[in-house]
Amino acid sequence: MTSTSTASRSTTLQWTLGLFHGASQIYFQQNVITGVLIIAAFFVADWRMGILAVVGAAAGMLGGRAMRFSLADVSTGMQSFCGMLVGAAVFAALGGSAWWCYAAAVLGGLATGPVTRLINALFAMRPLSRFALPYTTAPFVIVATVLVVSTARLAVTGRPAVPPAEPLPAFLLSLLTNVSQVVLVGNAVSGALILLGLFIANWKVGVAAVLGSVVGSLTAILIGQPWSEVAGGLDGYSGVLTAIAVAVTFFRSSLASWLYALPWIVVTAVVTFVMQALGVDTYTWPYILTTWVALVTAHFLGRPTRS
Repeated sequence: MTSTSTASRSTTLQWTLGLFHGASQIYFQQNVITGVLIIAAFFVADWRMGILAVVGAAAGMLGGRAMRFSLADVSTGMQSFCGMLVGAAVFAALGGSAWWCYAAAVLGGLATGPVTRLINALFAMRPLSRFALPYTTAPFVIVATVLVVSTARLAVTGRPAVPPAEPLPAFLLSLLTNVSQVVLVGNAVSGALILLGLFIANWKVGVAAVLGSVVGSLTAILIGQPWSEVAGGLDGYSGVLTAIAVAVTFFRSSLASWLYALPWIVVTAVVTFVMQALGVDTYTWPYILTTWVALVTAHFLGRPTRS
């Protein structure tokens, strides 16, 4: 085998890993099996959504390389997870029947590269650099918002689901739909696949996801959200990300980090409620804003310890 063919195989492997790691990086993991289960969750929801998510992820990797992120960075999934979410957002807004949906996923995925570079540059500036803030899913929400606004006249309305309105079934369903709505999927089977993947990656991550889902739903109930809305997962999904981010990702996992996560999950649910009341497309903004504030607050408190 020549050195050229060996290098080609290595490059192909890194791009393939980038796809599956990208799916798992949505939940802060780098695990191929987790990634496979998350991609499967897209296809369970709708095969067109699965294709758009993969297309967006591939375009995200291309955009990352265009911005001179290393191939090693691509293989970790850090240049594909935002593109994958953009592809999912395209399906949620435009469906997947027309050719322009796939064009939008490509353009949106490519755009996550330069947006990621800009956010990194912003956070590297002196006033913010001391906080070591991650760009997390911010490139996705910025690009997705621009896409949705600019293609509003092409928007489609999907068949609305009919979630249960009874308290116990609604609450139990929300524990899975909160997990799946992180990737814009309101499907309990998809949520179960994703949750399984998170436990496979790290049992603490799985427990944190469950914690965020439970606390997010309970907060939504206390706020007074209808049971049918709680069941859909749109009130609690950002809390799932906040719980994983604060309890086990950006802080060293400890009793302090888990206790510190609890109030921020509640704050995330409140921010979600406020943004919904204002008619704003929330995406993962509640998680992003809350987690950034949590990181800055911890910097001044001196605890919990950063990872």
